[in-house]
Amino acid sequence: MQMSAALDIAALGRRIRNLRKRRELSLQALSERSGVSTSMLSTVERGKRIPTILILSQIATALDTSIARLVDEETGPRVVIVRAAEQRVIKDPAGIERRTLSPVLPGVEFEMMRTTMEPGVDAGTFPAHRAGSREYLAVEQGTLILTLAKTIYELHAGDSIYYEGDCSHGYRNDGDVPCTYYLVMDIAASR
Repeated sequence: MQMSAALDIAALGRRIRNLRKRRELSLQALSERSGVSTSMLSTVERGKRIPTILILSQIATALDTSIARLVDEETGPRVVIVRAAEQRVIKDPAGIERRTLSPVLPGVEFEMMRTTMEPGVDAGTFPAHRAGSREYLAVEQGTLILTLAKTIYELHAGDSIYYEGDCSHGYRNDGDVPCTYYLVMDIAASR
């Protein structure tokens, strides 16, 4: 997987470890919550491996946070401009490009992203977020097959959808052209 703005994988590992410890989770407990093996989690926390987008999502969901918070530092000013050259872009070898458009703010679990999937790509099934989480998705080009808790929705360029994020969700491009969509996630706060 490639990332723009040269991701510091040691910093990624430290952020994951710090969030895990803040939530008082052992590696084993995080493994059970995320479905990611303890050996993979340990390797990521030590900065030895960059996980796929799906694994990052599983880890983020198990920590009740977003991928953006795992890969970027928080910013604090009242106004934050995220210039195109500064946006975190993850290029997964599976044929997925994920661009984070929103800043990581203290105490805010909100993320806006632009994702492009090459033809024939199945991004996999992402885990449910905390109850009360919301997601908004708009397709810019192509056709997206969105699966929410085993119900399939076919979305075309210009279509948008809102759904509660507390269910499993899968993204697939069965078409012959790339599919680009915007996704906004508002992850409910911890109880």
